[in-house]
Amino acid sequence: MYDISSYLNAGSTDEALELLQNRPEARIIAGGTDILIRLREGKHRGAALVDISGIEDLSRVWLDADNTLHIGPLQSFRALERNELIKDLLPGLAAAASVVGGPQVRAAATIGGNICNGATSADSASTLFCANAELVLTSPGGERIVEIADFYKGPGKVDLKAGELLTDIIVQEKDYRGFTGHYMKFSQREAMDIATLGCAVMVRTSEEILEEVRIAYGVAGPTPRRCPEAEMALKGTPLNRENLDLFAELVKKELLTRDSWRGSKEYRDHLAGVLARRGLAKLTGQGDCDHDTEN
Repeated sequence: MYDISSYLNAGSTDEALELLQNRPEARIIAGGTDILIRLREGKHRGAALVDISGIEDLSRVWLDADNTLHIGPLQSFRALERNELIKDLLPGLAAAASVVGGPQVRAAATIGGNICNGATSADSASTLFCANAELVLTSPGGERIVEIADFYKGPGKVDLKAGELLTDIIVQEKDYRGFTGHYMKFSQREAMDIATLGCAVMVRTSEEILEEVRIAYGVAGPTPRRCPEAEMALKGTPLNRENLDLFAELVKKELLTRDSWRGSKEYRDHLAGVLARRGLAKLTGQGDCDHDTEN
């Protein structure tokens, strides 16, 4: 049994915002793959649920007139995995979507819920960090836009104020045009497991030169994180195996991983270097890396 005080269905964004304004203690439900588990565990007792799963405007993926990519927060991971625009412009996000949970979870879970839970293990977050994604947070008073790196405040903590709703995920053209990307998830099991370490890599090359390299990790620390010093060190350098090794070593020094029951700091440091090298090798044709999930 689920201990809830009320279940309210919102047919539009405006209706959802009105319900949240009237019930500031209410919690959003869309796919329900996280909040229903918490309710079953006895958390959020007596919660009021506002169901936004039927708001079609929050389910679209589209390009606007400025070629800005918009990803609706109600996009399920199955839909993202199969979306041709995502596969073309943000292939790393499509790869990440393909390894979230199992088939049933991917069919229900949404990218918005994945982000708003604030978990460092969110598979979608690493690619969105690489892509400098911006989040549109809407309230009855208007909209504000927050960079995803500023949205994560700590374990399970995000910059989402009472009465606000995530209504759009934005990636500017400069942050996807010319890039290719990949996501790797190291876990103890091939499916239905939280990553020991997740790693997203994005690369833009020109005539055997690394114009720009971006890398982000999940589960390495309390929030997802980039490695800007390692990224900058490779900018403008030749595309060769020596730089693959250099990248791996620089990432290990910069990442500052943590100990947890899923893996020690030393183990995660080793994995960080391995995944950095594998991801960059795959995207630049310098080696084989055919595994989205490593175990």
